[in-house]
Amino acid sequence: MCHRHRFCVTTDPKRSAFTLVELLVVIAIIGVLVGLLLPAVQAAREAARRTMCMNNLLQINLAAHNFEFSYEHLPSGVLNPDGPIRNEEIGQHVSWTIQLMPYLEQQALYSKFDIEKGTYAPENRQIRELLIRTLLCPSDFLPFDTVGGVGQGSYAGCHHDTESPIDQDNNGLLYLNSRVSFAGITDGSSNTILFGEILPLGSDLGWVSGTRATLRNTSALNADRALRQQVLGNPMGAESPYPVGGMGVGGFASYHPGGANFAIADGSVRFLSESIKPEVFKLLGNRADGELLSAADW
Repeated sequence: MCHRHRFCVTTDPKRSAFTLVELLVVIAIIGVLVGLLLPAVQAAREAARRTMCMNNLLQINLAAHNFEFSYEHLPSGVLNPDGPIRNEEIGQHVSWTIQLMPYLEQQALYSKFDIEKGTYAPENRQIRELLIRTLLCPSDFLPFDTVGGVGQGSYAGCHHDTESPIDQDNNGLLYLNSRVSFAGITDGSSNTILFGEILPLGSDLGWVSGTRATLRNTSALNADRALRQQVLGNPMGAESPYPVGGMGVGGFASYHPGGANFAIADGSVRFLSESIKPEVFKLLGNRADGELLSAADW
């Protein structure tokens, strides 16, 4: 009892801690808040990675434009005496990636690479093992490791509009010994894909190689995502449809939810939805099909 003071506070000695029910309620509330917050954090992180990926493609696109300004044509998709190109370590196979190195602030790398001896020469082995950050999408973990002893990349040039071997008669912008100028893009540079995202497999020959490792077509978008999961989940039992020595190429793909980033020949970078109509995606891979495209189509 309090006799001297009008107001006083009494405590119950039996209420010295939380009850089990109260503790469980607090834990449940915290769990709900974390459950609500975590997807938002993950979405924010993916948005940041996607933006970084778009910036990489923007830099590559700008490098290609500077190359075209200097030589009056885009880099060759792959330099090799003859074709079609096979997915094997035989031949010159110098990719557009090497040709663009001076325009991506990699002049030292370019000066040490022997183009005449080819991609697979022992003298170029050290460069093949390197990882070039501008060529790596932060949403894809695999290229950050040197798979098969060579560095992989996340971006490829468009060589054709359908599944076809990489050769001199392709209708994309980057193919075997190509020398396409902007004047040669009769469909318009704003309607033609120059580069796009890919998901490399362990059997690919690395970012220096002008094979399916750096060249793809608009036959499919994100079809390789399931294939990548299959091969990584069961590497001994899953067989790639693009074996070493074959001429299969494949389409574009990414780990970004809902689609992939693409560098358009007009210098822009766009995110294309995986729900894009296949016939529209095909038209974007052909530099001179003569068909009209509406902005609403893609």
